[in-house]
Formats: sequence, C-alpha cells, structure tokens
Amino acid sequence: MPGGGRCPDCGSTELVEDAHYAQSQLVCSECGCVVSEGVLTTTFSDEGNLRAVTYSQSTGENEQVSRSKQRGLRRVRDLCRVLQLPPTFEDTAVAYYQQAYQHSGIRAARLQKKEVLVGCCVLITCRQHNWPLTMGTICTLLYADLDVFSGTYMQIVKLLGLDVPSLCLAELVKTYCSSFKLFQASSSVLAKYVEDKEKMLSRTLQLVELANETWLVTGRHPLPVITAAAFLAWQSLKPSDRLTCSLARFCKLANVDLPCPAASRLQELLAVLLRMAEQLAWLQVLKLDKRSVVKHIGDLLQHRHMLVRKAFRDGKVEMETQGKEGQGQGQGEEEAGNCSLDLPKQKRPASPALLLPPCMLKPPKRIHPTPPVSLVTGDEDISDSEIEQYLRTPQEIRDFQRAQAARQAATSVPNPP
Repeated sequence: MPGGGRCPDCGSTELVEDAHYAQSQLVCSECGCVVSEGVLTTTFSDEGNLRAVTYSQSTGENEQVSRSKQRGLRRVRDLCRVLQLPPTFEDTAVAYYQQAYQHSGIRAARLQKKEVLVGCCVLITCRQHNWPLTMGTICTLLYADLDVFSGTYMQIVKLLGLDVPSLCLAELVKTYCSSFKLFQASSSVLAKYVEDKEKMLSRTLQLVELANETWLVTGRHPLPVITAAAFLAWQSLKPSDRLTCSLARFCKLANVDLPCPAASRLQELLAVLLRMAEQLAWLQVLKLDKRSVVKHIGDLLQHRHMLVRKAFRDGKVEMETQGKEGQGQGQGEEEAGNCSLDLPKQKRPASPALLLPPCMLKPPKRIHPTPPVSLVTGDEDISDSEIEQYLRTPQEIRDFQRAQAARQAATSVPNPP
C-alpha cells in the first residue's frame, strides 16, 4: 500500500484496494481482513492514515463543482490573460467569482448575467489596484450589454461589501490615448497629422482636468470627454493644418471608435473655453468663436485656474451685489430728476455663468400630463329624481311639490287673445 498501513489482525503491509459496488475498500491480501470499508472519499492527508472523514472535508467535494461555475472560473482566467494582468489580479478575480457564486441569487441567475459576472470580478480587481480599465472595454471583449453589465457590477459590489475606488482619470487618459495611431507616419496618416505623443498627452490631461473642474465629467462616461479633449489638444498643437478636420475624421485617423456623446462633450468644452477667453484682455478684441478659440488653447490652459475663477463666480453673491448696486442707482436717479433723462443709460455687464453641472443649468423638460377634458357644461337637463335627492326636509319636499303644481297650472291656462 502506498501509505504504509498495516493489517490490524496479522500485521501484514500487503493491503490492496478492492471495489465493492460503489464503495472503495482496503483488504489484506494475506488474511483477507477488510481494513477499511464504507469510506467514499478521503482527504489527501487522511488517505495514508485510514481514517474516515466527512464528505464536506473529503476530496470528493471538488467533484461537485457545477459545469457553469467551472466554465466561469475558466473564463475569468482567460479574460485576465487576454488583458495581460498580473497573476495576483487573476487570483483575486477568481476569489471574487467564487464568493459571488455562493449566493443563491447568482447561482439561479440567467446565463447572460453569469457571463457578465466574469467581467465584473475582473473590473473590480482592476479598480482596486488602480489599473486603467473601462467598463466599455470589458463589454466589448465579452459582447455584453452595457446596461446589464453596470447593473450586475453594482449588485456584486453591494453583495460582497467591497470598497471599489473611482477610476483615475490620468491613468485612463494615458492608456486610452496611447492606442491612437497618430504618433507615427503611415499610409493612412499624413505627415501633417502626426503628433508627438508626450505633447498630446500633456495637453489632453490639462483639458480633461479643466472639464473635471467645470462639472463636465461628473456622473458621465469618461471616454467621450477624453475623446473630445484629445481632439482639441491635437487641433491646438497645429491649428493651421487641422482646424478643417472633423471629430469623426480624427477618430478614423486615430483608429478608435467615436463615442456617441463625444460631439456634445466637445461643444461643452468649447463653451467653457470661450467663457475663459472673455477674461483675457488680448483675446477680448478678437471676437473669438468656437472654431477660432482652438488656436489659443495653450494660453487659456496656462492661466487656467485664474480664468476659471473669474469666468465662473458664485452666482448668489453676484446677484446680491448687483441688487444692492441697482437700489443705489435707482435712488440716485430719483434725486436727479428729469435732468438725466437725456443721458444714455449705461449697460450693465453680463453676469458670470454659474459653475454648476450641465444637468442643473439645462434641466430636461418634463412632460406635463394633459388635464382631462370635462364633459359637464352646466346646460344639461336635471331630472326629477336628481332634484329629489337634494331635498332634505319634508318642508322642502312640500314647497317643491307646490311649485311644480303651480308651474303645471300656469302652462295649462291658454294665453289671452
């Protein structure tokens, strides 16, 4: 016997395994004594000691892993290898998958949700290790629906009680922009469109930080904002050759997909830049628009913090100050009388925009339900039964009967000639 056990009767070590129906037995080949019987499975440490163990502690427990769970664990490992994640990430993602699969709600879920669970465990692991990976990337690899993925992701985070930090924008910008095909000249990219990688990354980071300071990133998917910022950074480095290039063509040159909200994020970024340009004296005389302001992005980013404070001040304080000034001006005009009527009134300067999220500055229009059309006009005939239900006392009933009799008598008398 490999474990070196002895027969309790004759002391022989010649023990052989014998299968009796479904039970594995150890039998002494010298005297025929059954040394062990009825033990379906044992642990590796107990196999040599001939001790019976419970099934939950035996090696047979591994045989009860369902095919769905085995397939999910295999896909977690495959996804980590495709993304070239470190081995520690793979172990952590596998552990999260096993913890999540212990809950009955996950085991009984649809196959689509179990497929998404694989990506959720990998994404949670990457977020905890500050690894730049987006939800859209995993959805693309798994061919998963983004809404289903986001719902399952929030459910797993809440179910396991995990602390998942937010995504680092700086690392995401570096990873996303590094995939652009604009840093080397090729047959599909002309020389005038090729840009230095470090310069473009630096300016894109500054524009993304500006968007974050002006509430353009909060509560939104980061990739459309990064795409718009990268496009403006690329245009501003050589505006004479690139101002005619559109956002769609830029994405085609960079060999990346164009996110649907990227055009809206671009217009919001240009509006912020125009507000900032109004605060620089040498740009006020140029009458910039959303196209020409791209040429001066370098100057605007150089004085970014000061320009943001001047262009977006506290709206409440500004309104209170203007109210006090308006009251003082009104009292002065009343004292001056009619002598000031011939003087042109000085235009009040435009108040600065409020630094609020776009969803609060331009809230979506709510559909008000149409009030139901009333069919009662007041000209309808009132039946006698309806009138009678309003009569409360016997006196009212008698008065009504007398009035009704008088009306009938008046209508029965013919009109005099």
